[in-house]
Amino acid sequence: MDSPLLAEVLLPIALAAIMCSLGLALTPADFRRIATAPRGVAIGLLNLTLVSPLLAFTMAELFDLPPELAVGLVLLGASPGGMLANMLTHLSRGDTALSVTMTAISSVGSVVTVPLFLGLATSHFGAGDVGDVSMPGVVALVFAITVIPVGIGMGLRQRWPERVAVAYPRVRATSLALFGIVVLGAIASEYDTVSENLEEVAGAALALNVAAMTISFATARLARLDDRQSTAIALELGVHNSTLAIAVGATLASDLTIPAAVYSSFMVATGAAFAWAMSRRNAPLPEIPLATASDSAPN
Repeated sequence: MDSPLLAEVLLPIALAAIMCSLGLALTPADFRRIATAPRGVAIGLLNLTLVSPLLAFTMAELFDLPPELAVGLVLLGASPGGMLANMLTHLSRGDTALSVTMTAISSVGSVVTVPLFLGLATSHFGAGDVGDVSMPGVVALVFAITVIPVGIGMGLRQRWPERVAVAYPRVRATSLALFGIVVLGAIASEYDTVSENLEEVAGAALALNVAAMTISFATARLARLDDRQSTAIALELGVHNSTLAIAVGATLASDLTIPAAVYSSFMVATGAAFAWAMSRRNAPLPEIPLATASDSAPN
């Protein structure tokens, strides 16, 4: 696959389609939930917008990544949660409404967080090969491939709710398949570069993934959120919208896409394992029939 074609055309189109499908699942109530259930949303968004990027900085330093790969890891860490996190939260019996709310708000907020941390990382790691990062250009790109498609999806749902309800399961499945194709396409287009850097990136990517889920889950529990809310927050931190990181990185330098591509392969496995484990913990306790309980009582 031609790299410029992938970076400039296919990736943005694919991401816009994925974000539009996210919009089909949203209503204005999802954005209002920050006022009606502020604690869970606030803790989740704090983790997403601050803890995750700082963890990415830390892992890049600990594993002594080359400048471009370090910036790519921070770009991934600053990206919002994705639809896959919503699906895994649902399968884990976590708080799906909280997951969707965090994804929606962080996707809109990525217009600020992604350019901000991208600029900080480029300066901190001295990534000269990235060149001069145009913040207005990055902001415009993120806005065009996240906020606008989400708004279109929400508009479609509001206008044709019955049709959207029928079509959404197929749309979601298609979007998740498209996510996989995008990641595989990014790896294939830069196969030589990815394979050359896989060994040094893999440790940092896996460490970031595990640390993000562990710290966010522990933080949520310390804040006295229940297991279902904590599950949603942990998966949101562990399962990023790596497609956005790949799309933004590909417009600047191909090496920036490598951490997100490698991270994607880890996050699916670790996220699914965590979701399976928490599905057992989040399962409601079986009810004991009253008749059985009374029959077993001593006379």
